[in-house]
Amino acid sequence: MAIIPPGSTIGMLGGGQLGRMFVIAARTMGFEVVVLDPDAHSPGGAMATRHIQAEFTNRQALDEIAGECAVVSAEFENIPADALEYLEQRVPLNPSSRALATAQNRIVEKRFIRSLGLATPGFIVLESAQDLAQLDEFEFPAILKTATLGYDGKGQALCHNPQDVERAFERLGTACVLERLIDLELEVSAVLGRNASGQCFFFPIAQNSHQHGILDVCQVPAAIDPAMQQQVQSAARKIADGLDYCGVMAVEFFISRQGDLLVNEMAPRPHNSGHFTLDACRTSQFDLQVQMICDLPAGDLTLHSPVAMLNILGDVWPEDGGQPDWSALLGVEGARLHLYGKKHPRSGRKMGHVCFTGASVEQAVLRLARGRAVLGTK
Repeated sequence: MAIIPPGSTIGMLGGGQLGRMFVIAARTMGFEVVVLDPDAHSPGGAMATRHIQAEFTNRQALDEIAGECAVVSAEFENIPADALEYLEQRVPLNPSSRALATAQNRIVEKRFIRSLGLATPGFIVLESAQDLAQLDEFEFPAILKTATLGYDGKGQALCHNPQDVERAFERLGTACVLERLIDLELEVSAVLGRNASGQCFFFPIAQNSHQHGILDVCQVPAAIDPAMQQQVQSAARKIADGLDYCGVMAVEFFISRQGDLLVNEMAPRPHNSGHFTLDACRTSQFDLQVQMICDLPAGDLTLHSPVAMLNILGDVWPEDGGQPDWSALLGVEGARLHLYGKKHPRSGRKMGHVCFTGASVEQAVLRLARGRAVLGTK
């Protein structure tokens, strides 16, 4: 792959918050960016050189972005596969349509991960009523997850017995994965970049906690020993290599109380748990995404400050249409606010995040607690 230098034009499929932060990083480096997104108020489109407002399946729009750009990337994995394949025949697509398609379906993804010799939580595939016969030998409790389009806790149901599964499967009405709950010690994620030559570059491992299936807090460095850190990075590298990946990706892991490392899922793009890099690393995950897809040298991924990140959801906006107390939030020492430019706050919708840096991760977490109190979140 030839180097794509600053001054060139990059395409981005999707203009939500991840697309927005990518555009900012790319334009800061001197690139032009064309965003394809159907939303007239796309946060990424508002920052781009050009916003093509069209559906991802619009062939004319795909031809336009292919004709203008030296390389195209994707903000999220759930872009229709035929659109990705059509585009890939006309312009370099990083990551590839294969990598994106693997992450679109939990069944495909889990089988791929296991084919690499990596462990996942125990699971069975439910595609029809006949598959429910497997439940008699399955260990509960478990989580039923739709095979496609589920994210941030959507398309999931906690099940304590076969009857719960049968009811949830009928309600969801689509192919699912039933995944056994594990005795959880920690959730961590590895965010890495891989270039076209196969070199991998890692940010520090993040430790994550969720509420209602949505990432709530991310703290770095994670409370794991060097041996576990090496295991996490080795497993993530094996996934990236197995996909011949080019770009930034995240791999989420469970660590059980017994010390087992289990792959939860992968995201073929920058990830919510990597937002800490914007304020605590010399190079952000969005800088690295530009560098990887353009075959430029990776920046310095060193963590210069321990950090704790808090997601800001639409729930914190007052019902009277006012704004949260941003002044008080920014008055917390070490706070740096990122809002995504979304027009309409809704319950559970990611509207922004705030990073709190400190001299230690403990101090950063204490500052986050003060910020949480200001926002009134639990």
